Amino acid sequence: MKKENHFKRILLSLMAAGLIVTSCDKAEDVIEEEEQQQSETPADISVLADKFYSDDVTVQVTDDELIITTKDLPDHKSVYYSQNDPLYEFYQGQDFRQNPGQIGEQNIVLTVPRYPEEASNHQSPGLGPMGVAINSVVFFNQEAAPGDDIFEELYTFDQYDGHPAGDQYHYHIEPSWLTELKGSDAFLGVLLDGFPVYGPMEDQVEVTNDDLDDYHGHFGVTADFPDGIYHYHITVDYPWINGDGYYGTPGTKTQ
Repeated sequence: MKKENHFKRILLSLMAAGLIVTSCDKAEDVIEEEEQQQSETPADISVLADKFYSDDVTVQVTDDELIITTKDLPDHKSVYYSQNDPLYEFYQGQDFRQNPGQIGEQNIVLTVPRYPEEASNHQSPGLGPMGVAINSVVFFNQEAAPGDDIFEELYTFDQYDGHPAGDQYHYHIEPSWLTELKGSDAFLGVLLDGFPVYGPMEDQVEVTNDDLDDYHGHFGVTADFPDGIYHYHITVDYPWINGDGYYGTPGTKTQ
């Protein structure tokens, strides 16, 4: 089963990497200077607006911003939906432990820069939504709530690798529903600083942490940005989506 194999890869990677630490050591000779590749004119991420496909997320484009409003309702089945919901599906995965939360409709508004640029001060995403996927589900960072252990929380992820905090469903790791649906190299969403998030493959090669900078991204050409753009990659290894903070200046969020 794809879900089981995906979960095993995550557990094996954590064991191999000795992930008792909370940050990733990068080989200095591998991370190249990205600023020399950056275009003087920031990329316009409004080209991504139509890729948010779910009816539960809308994107309004203004002169300087994208205003993304989401109900945060996954379009895939989950054991965390109410049992009378048509998307409810029982799940009993490897060492799965269902947490007490349940998926509930949200009203989250993320206002992100239309022309994102590198920040001079890289802010931490903090807890809660740090971005949103193309199917309306929000991204959380690699940290658990105070008193919890993110590596223990792996066992509470459902059949498509998400779970709720209270009633707020979210992804910490690769959203396997989207990479199965759109491809492992596809655009999957944006973070609050406006920079796009792509899957774990690039040019038919799996992206590793050593390919990325401290913020878990790099500058390069993508299918959506032929002139190149800084972008994040989701990887199988911790910290999964984001590293030591936003690469760009984050916009605002309300929920």
